[in-house]
Amino acid sequence: MPFTDASSGESVRFEGVGKSYGDVDALVDFDLAVNPGELVTLLGPSGSGKTTALNVLAGFTQATRGRVLIGDREVQGLPPEKRDVGMVFQSYSLFPHLNVFDNIAFPLKLRGVSRKEIAERVEDGLDMIQMGDLGQRMPAELSGGQKQRVAFARAVIFRPPVLLMDEPLAALDLKLRESMQAEIRAYHQRLGCTIVFVTHDQNEALALSDRIAVMGDGKLAQIDTPQAIYDAPQSRYVAEFIGKTNLLEATVAGSDLAIPALELTLPVADLPAHSAKRDGPITLSLRPERIFRVCQGDAEAYPNFEARVEDALFMGDMVQYRLRLPDAQTLIVTERRDTGGARPTRGATVQLGFLPRDLTPIPEPS
Repeated sequence: MPFTDASSGESVRFEGVGKSYGDVDALVDFDLAVNPGELVTLLGPSGSGKTTALNVLAGFTQATRGRVLIGDREVQGLPPEKRDVGMVFQSYSLFPHLNVFDNIAFPLKLRGVSRKEIAERVEDGLDMIQMGDLGQRMPAELSGGQKQRVAFARAVIFRPPVLLMDEPLAALDLKLRESMQAEIRAYHQRLGCTIVFVTHDQNEALALSDRIAVMGDGKLAQIDTPQAIYDAPQSRYVAEFIGKTNLLEATVAGSDLAIPALELTLPVADLPAHSAKRDGPITLSLRPERIFRVCQGDAEAYPNFEARVEDALFMGDMVQYRLRLPDAQTLIVTERRDTGGARPTRGATVQLGFLPRDLTPIPEPS
């Protein structure tokens, strides 16, 4: 059966899962539902609990409390080999004494698949990863990208309904990592399996995922689509962790929104409709790419303010500026190189503007 005919993925559910190591809680009341065929990324810094959650799902670690289900089957207490999941590791974990063909074939041999079917499946797998003529190569003769492709093929060769990927691209250089991201998306669409992907790389998560589960301190901070996570973070932690942002303290008083750092007062009605709030302090997120330089003739068209350029970082197609506001707060602004006009130099004062709809209120902790 070719990979294009592979069976659909199964759902994954964590229900009140906790994992403790002595007095340290690595997971705390962790609830997560992954839909069949979905690619969900567990994203967070070191110590956030993402790898612990993956290891609990794989069976390498047993949860202290709660339930883990794959489809309708509770897998808590089952060893890894009984869970019917594929696994791709950061370190590839290829068998150095086996060639590419035999590395990929290994899970099928463990399952007692016939030699004829093994040959057919492995050849199809080699074609899928575009290594059809490299079946006799040894791992030591492969590049990093080729090793990761082999590890991927080995993980999916037995058509698992769920595939787990633990920082699989971390050891690759930038260009190869970006190429592999596109390949993983293509494999996922072709295979139809459910993928739970772990990374600390925000850009990787944004590029790959159907949904992102942002984790911190062993808890789920927010889960949503990449665009929703980026545009509407539900906490200060998520706003600061996903991409770059500028956080501005403001105050709502009746119909007015005062932003002292920018020396601006705006109508509350100009904010996004979903951001209505009672009177009092509020924190706003304003992404660097949403701030732009304002020409003198356009100053009345947008809320605008002055800032002093402290530094400019050339980033190829973009320039990133670090600016100082009158109250000494720092802002980050990014600007495309093709916007035209001379770029401001260090020490220059610039007039900047934004659209009120791009101010995202950060919900208060509950």
